[in-house]
Amino acid sequence: MRVMRKPRARKHTKLRILTVDVGGTHVKFEVSGHAKRREFESGPSLSAKKMVATVKRMTEDWTYDVVSIGYPGVVRQHRIVAEPRNLGRGWRSFDFAKAFGRPVKIVNDAVMQALGSYRGGRMLFLGLGTGLGSTLIVDGIIAPMELAHLPYQNGRTFEDYVGAAGLERLGKKKWRKHAVDVIKRLTAALEPEYVILGGGNAKNLGKKLPRFAQLRDNDSAFKGGRKLWNESADPRTRNLTIQDSLLYCRLQSR
Repeated sequence: MRVMRKPRARKHTKLRILTVDVGGTHVKFEVSGHAKRREFESGPSLSAKKMVATVKRMTEDWTYDVVSIGYPGVVRQHRIVAEPRNLGRGWRSFDFAKAFGRPVKIVNDAVMQALGSYRGGRMLFLGLGTGLGSTLIVDGIIAPMELAHLPYQNGRTFEDYVGAAGLERLGKKKWRKHAVDVIKRLTAALEPEYVILGGGNAKNLGKKLPRFAQLRDNDSAFKGGRKLWNESADPRTRNLTIQDSLLYCRLQSR
């Protein structure tokens, strides 16, 4: 009698994901599975072409299959639709997949950080960095927002007060007062169950945070970058993909 052998199960190969977090002062990046993170300075002269060339040069000794990019501006369907306010030009029409030679997913940088911080329920993410990033996630529905440029005080916007320029103009004490006020206003308006504060200047808030607010470091951005390619072990977001629309994108199981 011939014995039928069971077919061998295919060995699952984990995607090696290059996550690039583009900020107004630094570009930080890492590859999943590598302990070391690298970075370089950005600024108002940084173009998309220069960013990609620098990342590729600094990762010549790394191997990766796909790329996640967190971009400080408006993104729809993984395409940049507006030039950044704090960087150089040439981002909107740039072909990142062709330049990297890999599949690329692009989301707003606040969305990427929010995705990496999400624990379910209704969460507001505010990124206090060069500008003010904002994202709301409600039961798995991601709503990227542009709250930074809404009017706040004296003809200035929220970002004018709580962004990096506001910190330099006001000093840490006054900046902290306005930052807490802005957080409270947005929390009252959007009614989240919890608020996650990220970005390089969030540490300047000190220990007395507004109610429901929690600090997160930049690790959340890289967690979010991995989740874009379904590498999360979190059952709330495992095997999920992001589909953007004009105002929101729904997380759906494959």
